Amino acid sequence: MTEKFLQPADATTIPRFADIATFLRTPRVEMSDAIDIGLVGVPFDIGLNYRSGPREAPGAVRHASRLIRRVHPTLGIEPYALCNVADLGDAPINPLDKDLSIAQIETFFAALRQRDIRPVAIGGDHTIPTPILRALANDSPVGILQIDSHADTLDEMCGTKANHATFMRRGVEEGLIDPGRVVQLGLRGSRFSADDIAWGYEAGFTIITFDEFEEMGRAAAIRRIAEVIGTDRTYVTVDIDGLDPSFCPGTPVPEIGGLTPRDTQVILRSLRGVDIIGADISEVAPCYDPTGITSVTAANLMFELVCLIADKIGER
Repeated sequence: MTEKFLQPADATTIPRFADIATFLRTPRVEMSDAIDIGLVGVPFDIGLNYRSGPREAPGAVRHASRLIRRVHPTLGIEPYALCNVADLGDAPINPLDKDLSIAQIETFFAALRQRDIRPVAIGGDHTIPTPILRALANDSPVGILQIDSHADTLDEMCGTKANHATFMRRGVEEGLIDPGRVVQLGLRGSRFSADDIAWGYEAGFTIITFDEFEEMGRAAAIRRIAEVIGTDRTYVTVDIDGLDPSFCPGTPVPEIGGLTPRDTQVILRSLRGVDIIGADISEVAPCYDPTGITSVTAANLMFELVCLIADKIGER
């Protein structure tokens, strides 16, 4: 860590609509040992089996994140006073080759890990945790908080093993995920089969469907997450379709009856003190949301995650 911290553009002197958009208005820099938290776009949506569009999310969320200021309103965390946060651009992908893209993403995030940079990624479809976890958790499995309407534990979809519906299963099989430290929150909607989410139960996941969340209440769900996840190395993945599409319509596979942005904020804030090694927010598809509120929500959740990681770094 360098002594002089990088700082985002100051909206009190530089208008929000001015200059080139970056994540949270942080400096756009090249990868280096001086960076503690790297904000990264992953414009990949070749792993979808329905509507494309998340490849456009990094640009849209950069633009929406012009709204975000410097200090967390509830936790009081000032991330830019604690560590160096920067926009590191987009991970490389090949728009015509899914497998090559997955390999390129893994290589990019492995370079981040080598420099001890903790990434917060904006996808991209929900395939992207597979290469990210291969880069960040290849030496020991990590806990997972997955906010999602779908379990993503299929073995195959359309004859492929790596896609937006398989990453949790691949992560366990490859020894990247500790199934005893997994919480899947918000699962709902119609399923492919009667045993659609059975694989996760059998693997040892803690699954809180949205029906169960509604019945137990937010506070009880937070306590359960804390019991399961603990404070050890954890990866956080937010599929934006975990939130109700009345709040976040810009997603390829909307499922009605989901989490509110407020619930999601408070749940993420409860992770303060957890050793978050990285995170992603995926499945934002700006083309389905002319209001832009989906990207605004993703930008705010990105700031929540940055604050949590910075706070932990500040303890060192």
